[in-house]
Amino acid sequence: MKKKSMTLLLAGAVLAAVLTGCGTSGGAAETKSTADSSASDAGSSEDSGASTDRTSRAYKVGIVQYVDDASLNQIVAAIQAELDKKSEELDILFDYKNFTYNGQADATTMNQIAADLIASDVDLIIPVATPVAMVMQNATAENAREDGSLIPVVFSAVSDPVGAGLVASMDAPGSNITGTSDALNTEAVFDLMLAADPGIQIVGLLYDKSQDSSTAAIASAKAYCEAKGLTVVEKTGTNNGEISLAADALLASGAEAVFTPTDNNVMTAELAIYEKFIDAKVPHYGGADSFALNGAFLGYGVNYVELGTATADMAVDILANGSEPASMAVQTMDNGIATVNTETAEAIGLDYSMFADKCSSLVEIQTAEEFD
Repeated sequence: MKKKSMTLLLAGAVLAAVLTGCGTSGGAAETKSTADSSASDAGSSEDSGASTDRTSRAYKVGIVQYVDDASLNQIVAAIQAELDKKSEELDILFDYKNFTYNGQADATTMNQIAADLIASDVDLIIPVATPVAMVMQNATAENAREDGSLIPVVFSAVSDPVGAGLVASMDAPGSNITGTSDALNTEAVFDLMLAADPGIQIVGLLYDKSQDSSTAAIASAKAYCEAKGLTVVEKTGTNNGEISLAADALLASGAEAVFTPTDNNVMTAELAIYEKFIDAKVPHYGGADSFALNGAFLGYGVNYVELGTATADMAVDILANGSEPASMAVQTMDNGIATVNTETAEAIGLDYSMFADKCSSLVEIQTAEEFD
């Protein structure tokens, strides 16, 4: 897409009509469109290039999350909190308030957001999750600024940055992009699955096959099951309705445990499907703690508050210190945190006491929509 078509793609009224905020209740991050921003906000787009009473410099930071789910809301809230902290510490305004959006898992919406951010001449973009990172990278690569430079992109929660084609390598990303990864140790999840129930013979895989973040983890899961002589049943879906039907199909096929990688579309459906698995006494293992929060037996992976904080620190390093994204290694977090939903564990009668010795941290949680 050429620069003119990108910048003309979006009218302000259209964007205001299609975008909705995450809200601030239950730990969700504050999200609003430029049209909804108050002109009196400190660091509004009118004041972003000028000094304020608090700051000697100001930068416009676009934050775009893929969809509204508990993990991504955690990340965005952590990014915003860290940017606020760094604003105070460095006497620099990192203005995200006018440039924070939710892509609603919709390609058209995400492209509209990208066009708006480029037209607003933001100084840096932080996309949260793989699909939106790919959209923002493509948009910035096709729309160089007047001096020929590209808007830096610092992604968060991209499970496989190399496989998704976002970076050349984890150590040397290249171009205008770097960020943080929530890469999943799939084998570790399956080790826990067999530790809890060594007699499992049929494993269900539930995911959205259109998600690049699922590709490597699903391939790893299949290889693990083949090595252990386990039968694999795959079911996929791209929206809540399809995912619910896929869950029903897995249970009908005799799956004794179900695995989902860091798949945001399944994550958004978890509250609607977790009781199906409980009623069938089948544990659902997910690639993020938010799965367990929303009713799955176990979520495994990183601390998303730490991930969001690290993402914001990388963005600040680029803006305040002039660091180059191309040479900034992609950061990975501790991937050994097991989060167990105690209500679900009790309902399906599954002992998880052995997990404490098999992961870096064991967290117990109860079902809720958002993290406190």
